[in-house]
Amino acid sequence: MTATQLPTPEPAVRTRRPQDDRPRKARSNGLLKLGHWWWALPGILMVAAIHYVATGVGGFYAFTNWTGIGAFEWIGLRNFDRIFTDPAKLVALRNTLVLAFGSMILSNLAGVVLAIGLNRILKTRYILRTLFFMPVVLSPLATSYIWKFIFQQDGPLNAVLKGVGLNSLVRPWLADPTWALWAVLLVVVWQNTGFAMVIYSSGVASVPVEVEEAAAIDGAGLWQRIWSVTLPALRPAIAIATTLGLVNGLRIFDQILALTGGGPANATATLATEVYKQAFSLGNFGYGAALALLLTAIILVFAVAQQRLTHGRSEA
Repeated sequence: MTATQLPTPEPAVRTRRPQDDRPRKARSNGLLKLGHWWWALPGILMVAAIHYVATGVGGFYAFTNWTGIGAFEWIGLRNFDRIFTDPAKLVALRNTLVLAFGSMILSNLAGVVLAIGLNRILKTRYILRTLFFMPVVLSPLATSYIWKFIFQQDGPLNAVLKGVGLNSLVRPWLADPTWALWAVLLVVVWQNTGFAMVIYSSGVASVPVEVEEAAAIDGAGLWQRIWSVTLPALRPAIAIATTLGLVNGLRIFDQILALTGGGPANATATLATEVYKQAFSLGNFGYGAALALLLTAIILVFAVAQQRLTHGRSEA
């Protein structure tokens, strides 16, 4: 009799219950969190040492008469009394605010116009965006020296003015106390406009084409579509661009150092250039630290106020 071969039974598949993975997942998540903290710890320590500790030490020396060498004496608020009673420092404070707000307003206006104009109107918008953004990546010192050559008495700007018959406008732009600050402002706006344009371009690109077409079908003109459709979509971009523009404008230094050095007759001096002059040229590190602390406080106040104003508007 032939024995029939019984089928080999398949091994039972053991199903793992969800609770079996809980201890392993808990351990892995704990290790990952611990790993994240350990990886971030060197960066946190560097940021704390470079920014906060250094700022705290500088803030301490602002209340002393330290010259950079030897001992120092605690003098309290005497450095700040010197700042607010010195007409030259008050002029530097005024110039700082003029350059900050002037560069922020003009750069943002030009950036909005370029972002809207180069969004869908021109076929060569990609090339033009690159050209307008190039000044941002160039060295401020290098470009400022080029502009210094342009603004010279025998430079290209005056040559063009003479060529078109505007001899009355020819002047030593950087040596004239009336026009030197505005020449610096022009250079700063020229270099910062591309950065604002990039920020606004991302906001303009987020506006759906269908919304603009619907507004055009309803009879809205170009300016009505820009005012009612495009600009409301740019509120988050406006918050970012204005805050960054104001903070960068308050600490303008490279362009002034290359163009005028703070002159003529302190007509273009700012708090940043006065910090450099007092601390590194004259050796008054305590007085320079007081100027730096004042500039830091101004930047902090305006940055927080700007964020609150623009953040509230962006959520409206």
